[in-house]
Amino acid sequence: MKKTSGAFDSGYYRNVFKEIGFSEEEIAARVEDTWTKLFEGPEETRIYYEAGDDMGYLVDTGNLDVRTEGMSYGMMMAVQLDRKEVFDRIWKWTYTYMFMTEGENAGYFAWSCNLDGSRRSNGPAPDGEEYFALALLFASHRWGDGSAPFDYGKQARDLLRTCLHKGEDGIGQPMWNPDNKLIKFIPNCDFSDPSYHLPHFYELFALWAYPEDRPFWKEAAAASRAYLHTACHPVTGLAPEYAYYDGTPNDTKGYGKFFSDAYRVAANIGLDYEWFRADEWQVEEADRIQAFFADIEPEDYRRYTLDGEPLEEKSLHPVGLLATNAIASLAAAGPHAADAAKLLWNTPVRTGSRRYYDNCLYMFAILALSGRYRIIKPSDAELDVDSGASK
Repeated sequence: MKKTSGAFDSGYYRNVFKEIGFSEEEIAARVEDTWTKLFEGPEETRIYYEAGDDMGYLVDTGNLDVRTEGMSYGMMMAVQLDRKEVFDRIWKWTYTYMFMTEGENAGYFAWSCNLDGSRRSNGPAPDGEEYFALALLFASHRWGDGSAPFDYGKQARDLLRTCLHKGEDGIGQPMWNPDNKLIKFIPNCDFSDPSYHLPHFYELFALWAYPEDRPFWKEAAAASRAYLHTACHPVTGLAPEYAYYDGTPNDTKGYGKFFSDAYRVAANIGLDYEWFRADEWQVEEADRIQAFFADIEPEDYRRYTLDGEPLEEKSLHPVGLLATNAIASLAAAGPHAADAAKLLWNTPVRTGSRRYYDNCLYMFAILALSGRYRIIKPSDAELDVDSGASK
């Protein structure tokens, strides 16, 4: 069932699980169970751990580090489900250990740290920054601002200003190219990662960033939507992990193929369509991706060329891939949307050493397809997190 406007305007969020026959009670239980498995145990599924009296972190269980990707994802999950204590624990750990106060990357977050907080890198990764910013804005709207560093709104706006204006004093580089308005893979490079493009986030930054930055974010939303047209294959729908600004694959070290990073493109397209419905091409793109994977069993997911040739290497994150393909059902109009959602429902969270990335994407998919991945506006402090498809 298609609504006539995006959720930002209508306040209505589809509950795809309900549409395919599951009860609201079953869905609510699944959301809670997924959160519990990831954040409270048991050990074979948990990816979140408390640290001391007031901090916590999400661990990349395959690499045994803490990443801005996972920390920002955890904050978004927590604010969506009104888990303020967990959100504040993650944010305090992030701000304490990852925030850089000197050097060319001052104002950004170190993308990788050891579990004790010591840094593995002093470089940032823009996908973490954009998730931090929106999660903090949502937290400001839901809970109100406190004293630093829990003055969520200011932290978000300051971070977005840094992302755009870094380097104007001759030190460092911005995270978005100021000319074409496209997000970079890292600040000091001239190519992008299609899965970093979140036009639905930028639409909200255009409302809630510092006023002088708002026009840029509106342009960035349009630029990213257009960019995905060029980065995604016109037949298979597959996108590369890295791509140049014209959308052509950057195959440095094989990153011009469809593999782990690129899985998120389907999820981003589905959520952008659900929130804003600004680009009907997204319906066609979601249909193409779901059609490509419709007859492939998850245990046989592989690395692919963009035209769909399967390569020898098996997918490292098959649960993550089927989860993101399921989120595409929010945009899809083709015959595979229901099956993609059912496949997610029938797949448990992943166990084992590589569970982190898969289960982050899985949690987002459970939220998105249950109508619980929502825009939290300044007026939504009392948002009902338990109702499925409603304002």
